[in-house]
Amino acid sequence: MKVIDIHAHVLADDTIALLQQEAPSIGLKLTPIDAEFSVLEVAGHPYRPFPRGGHDLERRFRDMDAAEVDMQVVSNTPQTFLYSQEPELTAATARLQNDQIAKLVAAHPGRFLGIATLPMQAPERAAAELARAMGQGLRGAHIGSNINGKNLDDPALEPVWARAAELGAFILIHPVGVAGADRLKSYYLANLIGNPLDTTIAAASLVFGGVLERHPGLKICLSHGGGFVPYQAARWVHGWQVRGEPKVKLKVSPEASIRRFYYDTILHAAAPLEFLVGTVGASHVLLGSDYPFDMGTLECARQVKALAIPQGDRDTILGGSAAALLG
Repeated sequence: MKVIDIHAHVLADDTIALLQQEAPSIGLKLTPIDAEFSVLEVAGHPYRPFPRGGHDLERRFRDMDAAEVDMQVVSNTPQTFLYSQEPELTAATARLQNDQIAKLVAAHPGRFLGIATLPMQAPERAAAELARAMGQGLRGAHIGSNINGKNLDDPALEPVWARAAELGAFILIHPVGVAGADRLKSYYLANLIGNPLDTTIAAASLVFGGVLERHPGLKICLSHGGGFVPYQAARWVHGWQVRGEPKVKLKVSPEASIRRFYYDTILHAAAPLEFLVGTVGASHVLLGSDYPFDMGTLECARQVKALAIPQGDRDTILGGSAAALLG
């Protein structure tokens, strides 16, 4: 059985060069800090430190081996979603990145699968790019938890959900542009709290907006252990039972929709990960590392192997479910 990491980002050196050439207006720059880290600047927003493995494939292979990971499902870095840019530009950069990921998969089929980035601010274009990218061998898409502040139940996004369900696409939702950012400026709270918070808002929007009910073919995976979803899911069900507001678009209990979610393992401790597995079942938990970022972990596979759960469940999490979902 292959150990499959479903949450890993890539912005390879050749992709950087192509984006600089084909989309100079986004001002993509990679400025070394030292031999291990750089500053990644995209559209005027610097991110530091961007680890070497994010762009250097040889370093990535060494890190995968050290992490006991056989395959990564690679996606673009969240910095290159570019939802705030003109749709034509984002569509072009998405196509370029997706073609580069498809080339990477073709060159190393034993080590990589890929999912696409989409111009989500232009849903019809996003749906078309999803179909095109999957035609190139990618297995789904990596999308933000909101689109320029609009939640994922926005009616304009229906073409994306319909196409994703039709194609059986694997959709990884990743936090971006998090809610409450004005109160999360200190202590790295925009990541520590903001990221799981925004994933939770995205999940709730998909549930109570009826998106999952309307599209039973959707396969949605929530980053970073699902944010607060597993811990508070019963509160959602109770709220739907006693209040009218959650019933505006969802006429049945949210339980069935909530059960549809998949979750990565990025929780950083055994107790919450064991709680997640016990709550949603091993078949809905997928190995993730968040490679190469510092809020991820190269211990992901070893953490799963150390869990106090049956061996069959460990195997399911380490790669069995991912293999089934991704073909």
